[in-house]
Amino acid sequence: MEKNLHEDRLRKMESFKRLINLGLSTLSLGLVIAIFAYFWLTHFQYSLVQALHFYKNGHILEITIYGVVLYMFAKMYGGTRFGYLKNTEIIFSQIFATAIADLFIYGELSLMAFQLFLPTFFIWMFLAQSVTLIIYTNLANRLYLRMFPPRKLLLLHGERSTEDICNKFASRKDKYLITRKEQIRPEMQENYHIIKEAYQNGEINAVVIWDVPTMDRNKLLKFCYANSIRVYMMPKITDVIMTGAEELHVFDSPLLLTREYCLTMEQRFIKRMIDIVCSLILIIISSPIMLITALLIKISDRGPVLYKQVRCTLDQREFKILKFRSMKPDAEKDGQARLAQKNDDRITPVGKVIRKCRIDELPQLFNILKGDMSFIGPRPERPEIIAQYVEVMPEFVYRMKVKAGLAGFAQVYGKYNTTPYDKLKLDLTYIENYSVLLDLKLMLLTLKVLFWPDSTEGVDAMQITALKEEKRLKENKDEN
Repeated sequence: MEKNLHEDRLRKMESFKRLINLGLSTLSLGLVIAIFAYFWLTHFQYSLVQALHFYKNGHILEITIYGVVLYMFAKMYGGTRFGYLKNTEIIFSQIFATAIADLFIYGELSLMAFQLFLPTFFIWMFLAQSVTLIIYTNLANRLYLRMFPPRKLLLLHGERSTEDICNKFASRKDKYLITRKEQIRPEMQENYHIIKEAYQNGEINAVVIWDVPTMDRNKLLKFCYANSIRVYMMPKITDVIMTGAEELHVFDSPLLLTREYCLTMEQRFIKRMIDIVCSLILIIISSPIMLITALLIKISDRGPVLYKQVRCTLDQREFKILKFRSMKPDAEKDGQARLAQKNDDRITPVGKVIRKCRIDELPQLFNILKGDMSFIGPRPERPEIIAQYVEVMPEFVYRMKVKAGLAGFAQVYGKYNTTPYDKLKLDLTYIENYSVLLDLKLMLLTLKVLFWPDSTEGVDAMQITALKEEKRLKENKDEN
């Protein structure tokens, strides 16, 4: 009876949180739409709209269209996730979605009138919306965090160091707080007792299972599920592969099927058509930027403009990737392949700018047009780097079951310095859940990544070394 009451309270609390989140996000969108409606019915009425002869139903339709476009992009970019994303990321996502909605309406009106309007009113409207969003989001997030404090977590872990996982949760101390750490015990009943006692005493309200053997992890997961205890778990490679399994009903027991991954003929055709059309359009649009960039690179140090490098794509086939040179001409004069690091002194002044803005990647549009790459897919790596990764992670070759991409799951949902193992899991998530709609969604999400600074951080040079050391310790343990 007491357990049922506790579970009922948890359900009500979660429903209340969702209701508050829905209310805050709805009000946020409502404020932006209200500002648009004000400008539309006052300023646009006597300038842009007058030229198009809008009437009452037309005004309602345009405001509705604006609201739908705004909601779609705000939802996609995470602008409605109060209490989940960081405050700055929510503000950025909302402003970015608002800018796209404003541009959409401006483009629609220009097409309808067969002329480009002066964007003065749109600029003032966007500034008013941005200021409103910044003020409102700060107040709304502060209210949400005051109503719902961080979850108190119990970290159940294996023998590996917990520094990395603790740092991840510490980066979101507004949402998570590890209040207790326990190494998993050989006797499973002891682990059950630790979880239940800490949960009933109010010391924790969720459990994190990390680096625990699969058999023990499954038992812990079942125990927490039976006792309605929330669980956070970092998936292993096999878990990610199973997300793409096909559910079969050939007899009276659930059956999951995983097969050799490959795109269907229809998927390959559509994906290739998207690559050709989009790359041609973007090459034409970005040609002035590429020309200016080439001149700046040439003037700065008289070195070559383009940088060609051998990378691997589908089935480890090698090709030469094209990039604007952002490093010194002799950056790798010793012939050793090295990933870029934070504050890398090999990067030129012009290189810092074009890397920050991702302009150095533009020549890869020609790789896409040629067919070596796709718009969406795992980022292509150098053969030497792949060899180092495979030495400690044999599963790294799984990424090359699809064509390499200009952007991918790891670039959208990770950072540039995300660990190779986590990047692999993100890329496998894309491979196992591939669809044309997912490609289109990731292409739109990439627009946000281009302007978000977290995604342009350098790689920690110690990552591969740490992986090798971890593998060595594991091998020594197995021998003993």
